Amino acid sequence: MKLLILSFYYEPDLCAGSFRCTALVKQLLREKEGRLDIEVITTLPNRYATYSKDAPQHEKRDNLEIHRVALPIHKSGMVDQVKAFYFFYRSALEISKSKDYDLIVATSSRLFTAFLGARIAKRKRVPLYLDVRDIFLDTLKDVLPSKLSIVLLPILNLFEKYTFKGAAKVNLVSGGFVDYFKSRYPALIYDLYTNGIDKEFVKAGSEKQGADNSSEERKIILYAGNIGEGQGLHKVVPELAAKIGSGYVFKIIGDGGRKQQLMDALQMQGVSNVELIPPVPRQELVLYYKKADILFLHLNDYEAFEKVLPSKVFEYAAFNKPILAGVAGYSAGFIERKITNSGVFPPCNVERAAQLIAGFSYDGEPRDEFIHNYSRESIMNNMSKSVLSMLPR
Repeated sequence: MKLLILSFYYEPDLCAGSFRCTALVKQLLREKEGRLDIEVITTLPNRYATYSKDAPQHEKRDNLEIHRVALPIHKSGMVDQVKAFYFFYRSALEISKSKDYDLIVATSSRLFTAFLGARIAKRKRVPLYLDVRDIFLDTLKDVLPSKLSIVLLPILNLFEKYTFKGAAKVNLVSGGFVDYFKSRYPALIYDLYTNGIDKEFVKAGSEKQGADNSSEERKIILYAGNIGEGQGLHKVVPELAAKIGSGYVFKIIGDGGRKQQLMDALQMQGVSNVELIPPVPRQELVLYYKKADILFLHLNDYEAFEKVLPSKVFEYAAFNKPILAGVAGYSAGFIERKITNSGVFPPCNVERAAQLIAGFSYDGEPRDEFIHNYSRESIMNNMSKSVLSMLPR
């Protein structure tokens, strides 16, 4: 049996899509123990322009073959992203052209990797399993200028319909996606396997933490991840840092299309308690988590983001630190119900965020129940069984 997996990101790239796909591939290989060949078509590390890590373009070991497509130089702008995706799309079609597969799996946030999976599955006449990490049309509706939306959204709607009508089974990473997809594609079979907590974070979270909360030093509020329009850090961090004052310092690890806008906003606000740090490997990131006092995440105040469940929620929850989350809708309810010692404020609401910071407890208990329920290993174990059930008997 041979399985093709399509993912724009894969190890050693630094992002949720990479971590998720890598974990799924490893679990599928464990499940079949040499009875399944897996071919992965992905890209060379490209998530951040400021982070690069060497990886072979072609890799073959045991039952796993990996093709990493070298993309043209690009940044986070929309035009650059379209060019990069198109290059990946053409390369993937060429790599897979003369090969036979029994099943296609595509994990996708920006629709087009999913569309690529549907195209290949149709050509090969094999089933398609989609792992959906975002509602692309919903997001674009909020972020695109209205004139551009009028032109693009009807076209992208056709892409979405083609993609999902070509799928045999769809996994949704957020329960907030269910109503949208079931109302549009009610005949499909749906799974609901969220993101999860990787072993290295579970292990690190159980070890002695590095922050000394009894000291007189400034308390560290840490954010790690993308600095883009979706996160909207430029709308909240400068004003919040100014409001809470010199007793706290924001450390923001990452890069993205709104980093310059964030830097400009910090300069305009005149704050000195925000430190910007380039992306770091996961081993180093763990050390930052241990030294932090509060773990921070934020989504912009767009209606589309009320359906998502950020992968960072799971990573943060492995550490017994207060979690400050500027989110709304499904993710707000999820965090409030399931994660102890957390505070949720409406996106961009600086007043409420400052109140929560002042009220946090710094001697929180480990979140053992949450970690048990949402370990990546357990989630991927169940998801891999669902994927493998689609292979011909």
